[in-house]
Parts: sequence; C-alpha cells; structure tokens
Amino acid sequence: MLQPVNIQVIGQELAVAWSDGGESYLPLEFFRRACPCATCSGEPDLNGQVEKPRVTYNDLSFHVRQFRIVGGYALQPTWEDGHSTGLYSWQYLQKLDGLVRKAAG
Repeated sequence: MLQPVNIQVIGQELAVAWSDGGESYLPLEFFRRACPCATCSGEPDLNGQVEKPRVTYNDLSFHVRQFRIVGGYALQPTWEDGHSTGLYSWQYLQKLDGLVRKAAG
C-alpha cells in the first residue's frame, strides 16, 4: 500500500510525495469540498440512503491551519474556520488525485 513520505501545504495546494516516488497536488478548495466526514458528506440512514447535507463555506474554509496523521492511515486537516472532523485515508487521497488529474487532462 502506498504511504505518504512528505505532506505539505504549498500555496493553495496540498502536496503529497508518495512512497513509490509519485506526487499529488490537490487544490485546497477541492480538497475541502471533498471532505469525507458525516457533517460534509452525510451518513447513511437505517435504509442505507445518504442525504448530503447543505454545507456552507466562508473565507477561512479553504485555508489549512494544521494537519496530523491519524493511525498511520489518514490525514486529518484542521481548517481556519475550525472544521476538523474529516479523515482522508491514503486511498481516498489517491482517489482525489485521480479526479484532479482527470479534470486537468
């Protein structure tokens, strides 16, 4: 499984260097809007239906205050607006990288 060897915020992007030598550059706004937490992405009800909540953003929503590695499997950013419940697994970060590359290419 790929592991990040270096993670940094550079300008308006999250830069990730991977253990296979690859690199990912995720625009911070895209990264935030893709937050996988239940508050941002919803969670299934008893019938398995997911209703995505309405999320609002402000000027601070797309600026990372800090981030930490959780359990050796995920990145947890804290945003300048205080939001900090999203856990981005390494696999999810790679999926987001694929979406960014597809949109660019």
